[in-house]
Amino acid sequence: MTDYTKYLTSQVSLGKMNRREFLGRTAAFGITLAAAGTMFDTAARAQEPKRGGNLKLGLEGAAATDSKDPAKALSQFMFVVGRNWGDMLVESEPLTGQPVPALAESWEPSADAATWTFTIRKGVKFHDGKELTVDDVIKTLQRHTDEKSESGALGVMKSIKEIKADGDKLVLVLSEGNADLPLLLTDYHLIIQPNGGLDDPNAMIGTGPYKVVNFEAGVRATFERNKDDWRQDRGYVDTIEMIAMNDATARIAALSSGQVHYINRVSPKTVDLLKRAPTVDILSTSGRGHYVFIMHCNTAPFDNNDLRMALKYAMDRETMLEKVLGGYGKVGNDFPINETYALFPEGIEQRAYDPDKAAFHYKKSGHSGSVLLRTSDVAFPGAVDAAVLYQESAKKAGIDIEVKREPGDGYWSNVWNVQPFSTSYWGGRPTQDQMYSTAYLSTADWNDTRFQREDFDKLLLEARSELDEAKRKDMYRTMAMMVRDEGGLILPMFNDFVNASSKSVKGYVHDIGNDMSNGYVATRVWLEA
Repeated sequence: MTDYTKYLTSQVSLGKMNRREFLGRTAAFGITLAAAGTMFDTAARAQEPKRGGNLKLGLEGAAATDSKDPAKALSQFMFVVGRNWGDMLVESEPLTGQPVPALAESWEPSADAATWTFTIRKGVKFHDGKELTVDDVIKTLQRHTDEKSESGALGVMKSIKEIKADGDKLVLVLSEGNADLPLLLTDYHLIIQPNGGLDDPNAMIGTGPYKVVNFEAGVRATFERNKDDWRQDRGYVDTIEMIAMNDATARIAALSSGQVHYINRVSPKTVDLLKRAPTVDILSTSGRGHYVFIMHCNTAPFDNNDLRMALKYAMDRETMLEKVLGGYGKVGNDFPINETYALFPEGIEQRAYDPDKAAFHYKKSGHSGSVLLRTSDVAFPGAVDAAVLYQESAKKAGIDIEVKREPGDGYWSNVWNVQPFSTSYWGGRPTQDQMYSTAYLSTADWNDTRFQREDFDKLLLEARSELDEAKRKDMYRTMAMMVRDEGGLILPMFNDFVNASSKSVKGYVHDIGNDMSNGYVATRVWLEA
């Protein structure tokens, strides 16, 4: 069963999809009517979500410096904390990544996608009993536009030049058209707070399914169910306990012994060990994160595109995927977008390991001598091993790669985005536009391949405001080909999110948006005795 059919059957089990819709969606994937009917009946008979119990999670990513203010949230731990107590205006659909209503029940763009009008949901109460108003939304968004707030969503908010009310509706006026605005508002920092959080940004009062009972930075957080939640399709357990477990061995031991129900960041190297435990399920979800080898296009010898092409063909991606990720991922194609993104450019030929083509381009480049590649354990899990595998595959093309292992301390300040050839990691972004704008626009601060082309920049800006999806998809295909064939990015693999749970945890939703069911793990699952 594919991830898609698993998702559809889970929606049937939750009562969110009727037979007609289920049969229509599965038919589009070539599933026969008889088979789809059987799948529907099985899912419909599946156990309904149970309410009650205390859910315990052991998570990596907590720190003593973690802030209660959602604007300053940085860690994986705080990502989940915020999802428990807060809501955004918009959420993303787990399988497709498309925007779906949350505190905004609908929205409408102007013809140029520069003005957006949002209808704010009525009858929603904050945890303190105050009813949500459009003014709370306006002040929340305004707070995240203030550089003094140190908001992680500041980059998203910079394009909004006016935030105002039109009666009980929210109006956002942009400096330029952006067809992706609803998805940008799914940013996990943008939790709607009473009076925008201006009274107390650290109060942790929101409209989410759980109320904060206790929070100790770097140690734990506890929650109780919000009995006045405006939604009925979440918040199944009575209480949640999140325990900081930054040591991988401790997390595995805690899950195996039954001390916690769920852990994150399971290394592919330990998956087989965990699989032996009869009480454990491995939860692997495809996502947008990717491991990369980056060359500066404006720095010799990497300013020569033939050398860049030689280095791209010299990488054995399949072997790297298997040995570094244990198969928990997918092969990359030297542009930062995969099929989880809307308007994915289909039909682009997969670049494969080809020592002969690598040797051809290497000779054509005129380069001689070794090529220095810098790497570190902190670049991504298995980065040093990946660099050594790359070194071996390049030898068959007559290319000598010198691997230099750098210390983890200072890697992100002294090597990444500084040295001309290094390993790194990207977590992906909600939209193609945001991914390209962050790392491939000529003026981007994090343009770590120094890819600078005026025609690319122009196309990116045009695509941003294009509401015709067919035209926009074609633009994205052209941009992908530019990056793939002329850029400094070597992208061997997209990594899966690999987590694990007790078999008593039910209803887990595989969400392409981000790790841990896009942070909603604790609000979506229930416990079975």
